[in-house]
This record gives sequence, structure tokens and C-alpha cells, in this order.
Amino acid sequence: MKSLLLFFLASNLASVFSSPHPTKRSVIDVCKQIAEAVSSASGVHYPLELLYDKDISHWASSSSEYATCSVEPGTAADIGIILQILGNSSTPFGVKGGGHASNPSFSSTTGVQIAMYRFSEVEYDASSSTATIGAGLIWDDVYAALAPYDVNVVGGRVTGVGVAGFTLGGGYSWKTNQYGLTVDTLTAYELVKPDGTIANVTEDSDPDLFFALKGGFNNFGIVTRFTLRTFPQTQVWGGLITYTENEISKVINATYTFASNVTDPKAATITTANFVLGEPGISQLLFYDGPTPPDGIFDNFLAIPHFTKDVSTRSFASLVQSSPSNATAGTRAIFDSAPLLELTPTVLDAIINETVFWGTKLSFESGTFISYDIEPFLPTIFTHSQSDSAYPPSRSTAYLPLNLYYAWDLEIADDSFHSAIKQSANQITAVALAEGQTGVDSAPLYPNYAIYDTPLERLYGDNVAKMQSVKARVDPNNIMGLTGGFKI
Repeated sequence: MKSLLLFFLASNLASVFSSPHPTKRSVIDVCKQIAEAVSSASGVHYPLELLYDKDISHWASSSSEYATCSVEPGTAADIGIILQILGNSSTPFGVKGGGHASNPSFSSTTGVQIAMYRFSEVEYDASSSTATIGAGLIWDDVYAALAPYDVNVVGGRVTGVGVAGFTLGGGYSWKTNQYGLTVDTLTAYELVKPDGTIANVTEDSDPDLFFALKGGFNNFGIVTRFTLRTFPQTQVWGGLITYTENEISKVINATYTFASNVTDPKAATITTANFVLGEPGISQLLFYDGPTPPDGIFDNFLAIPHFTKDVSTRSFASLVQSSPSNATAGTRAIFDSAPLLELTPTVLDAIINETVFWGTKLSFESGTFISYDIEPFLPTIFTHSQSDSAYPPSRSTAYLPLNLYYAWDLEIADDSFHSAIKQSANQITAVALAEGQTGVDSAPLYPNYAIYDTPLERLYGDNVAKMQSVKARVDPNNIMGLTGGFKI
């Protein structure tokens, strides 16, 4: 194992040193300079160290790269120092929160990997009904920390998802029907700007930057803390039910009925069509924001014979952890999306057909998990905020953010799976267009589901020009262009 790591390190250093982009010093020298410049609250780690392995590791193995060194900053001031050193030396870097990014090289690098784990506080302020949350946390930790106060925030729906990337990309939540996206509940960011200064960004202090950060990812600096509005939280009801192939048609009918008729904003569900171990099936997540759902809301799902069932009245954290989203951790992975205006029988059947077709085909190319997340939301979800945000670029229509997720084992198959998932998204879009769902081929894509080569205009629409203006002001030397992601 040590010889393998040394081989990767040597290979990556060779690629960096042979890069056509000029640098003032080698990356290893930059690592040493950072170690000497930061305070004792921060740490720099190298291959063969346990913390290095943790720092570069991602949920999807295809999102991990062997960095020359990793840095765990412990203060915002140290991040300012780090950014200045990286910018002055034109050194590539990655910024990782929870490590759940599916796009390769978006939060990883062969240069300097910044891991935000030490920003791990959750501070509840009852007087303002807000919580300030560190960028290194996953949502499981946030929910556990807020539970003693009987409050919660609008955050991730399944276990293991990081706070930072989720929030900076928009944030669809179990509570979105009631309160909007996560970005709609933000009141402040602690941001380390590319010039090293630390700013508390609010709608009053810098409205354009506040707007751009709501969906704009890492283009404007490194966010260390998020301040979110909190809401009362009781016990909730729900969990996971799985169904085998012979029950799929019943589950799809129940999903259509739910999407068409349920208007209670406390109720939500995700119907996930899966192909795993050579067979299609359904994973059904049910959620009600209260101890007991009203009669009738979920009856259609509960009446279907199940393979497994874990549904009860429980804490919010327990419900989030009922989803086995970490079961596929460590495989290669990619997301894509096909936004929809509505979930019709024709579209739902097309999604099942895609699941079976690509699941069968890709199983011969090391495919381990082919998945389509069907997510009904109320059409009013974008009305909960009066403030504009980078995402969504328009609040006139709330498109449904269908998520495609493919997992596989072999690196040699990357191009095949990336091509397949794009073809599948296009096919679902074509079916929706043929049915009369006008505009879905140009509708905004949810940034956290969008595949790596998605044009900025498909994420942010007419907001791109305003975001570019903010970018030019905040980062005139394009220091954040040295890291991965959708670049403004």
C-alpha cells in the first residue's frame, strides 16, 4: 500500500511540475510554506498519514485524488493565509466539506487539498431563532446538535451529506414544501474572500454577493460558517420501505397519486427506482413533519406488499439515517438531472424503463447501482422567499429535480457511464417534451445534481451576468479558478 501511495504521489508531482501554468515554487514547497505560516489551530498532512487519507477521501471514489498535501484549517484567518499563498504561487487546490460531490475534481485536486473538518460548531441562538453551522459538518451532526432545543433547519434528506456543498448548491430538503430551499433560509455567511479578508456577508452588508452565494458554490471564496433560520421540530413520522420488481407498477401508481393529490406541506416522499444485483426494485422514503400523518396521505404506499419496512414515529435524525445512502460509498459515481414540470404516468413509466434498460446494459461494464430519484414537491416551494438567489434563476415555475445516479467499479468504464447517464437524461426529457411539458429541455438544472459539463446558463439562466460581475469584484485575480467546480 505504501509503495502504491508513493507511486501516485510521484506521478502527481510530475504532472504538476510539467504543467504549462507557471508557478513560483513547487507544490511541495507551497505545502511547507503553508505549514510554517498558519497557526497551531491548523494542520498540514502528507501521504501515508491517517489524517491525509481522511482529508482526500470522498463518498465517491471517482471524486478523490491524491493531493500533494492536505490542509485542515482551524480558523478563518488561517484560510486567508492559505488562499494568499495558493494565489501567489498559482497552485491548484480543492476545497472539501463533507466530501459528497459526485463530479470528478470538483472538490479534490492533485495540488493542495483543503479539508474543512475543523469548522464543526453548531451554535443555536434562541433570541434570533438562528443556528450558525460550521462548513465541515454533515447534516446528521447538525440535527443531533439542535435536537435538545426542539428546533431544526432546512437541510439534507439522507445520511452522510455535507453541509457546505449542499447549501452552496441550493438545498432541497424534507422541509422545502414548508420553508423553501436551504438558501431561502440563510441569513449570513462567514466568507474568507480570495484576498484573505474575512467578511460576514448578509443581505444588508453586500446584497449582490449574498445573492451570488445562494447557489453559486465556491466561486467567491471559502465559506466557513452558515447562519440559518431555525424552525420548531417535533418528532417526525416516516422511514424506508423497499419493494421488489413485481410491485413496481403499484408503487408508481401510488407515487402518481401522491404527486397529484397531496397538498399537505408537511408531507414528502422520494420514490427511488433502482437496479441492483441484476434486478429492478424501489426504495421508498416517506416523511411527515409530525408524530403521526393524517389518514390517507401514505395509505397507498403502506398497502403494497413490501420487502423491508422501517417506518415509525422517531427523531428527525433517526429518519434521515434510515436511508442507506452510504451503502454505495466507495464506488465510482456520477449524477445528472432531467427537470420535469409534473410526474405523469407516461414520464414515470419512462423512468422505470430507463432504470431497467441501463441497469441491464451497464451491469456488464461493472455497474453496481443504477438509480433514479423521483421527488414530488409542491408548486409553491419557490414562494417562501422574497429575495432573489443565483439558483433558482426564476421563481415563476418550480421544476421537479429528478436525480439520476450511476455507480460502478472500474475506472476504465468512466466514459461509458458518463455517456450513458447523459443519454438517459436526454431520453426522459424527450418523453416529457413529447407529452407537452414545454420548456423542460431548457429548464434550470439543480446545481447539486448537474453533471460536470453542464453550461452555466442551464444552472443560473440570466443570473450568469450578475454573478460574473460579483466575481470580478470579489476575485479579480481568479484565485478561486484554481479550484474545481462550475466556474463563473
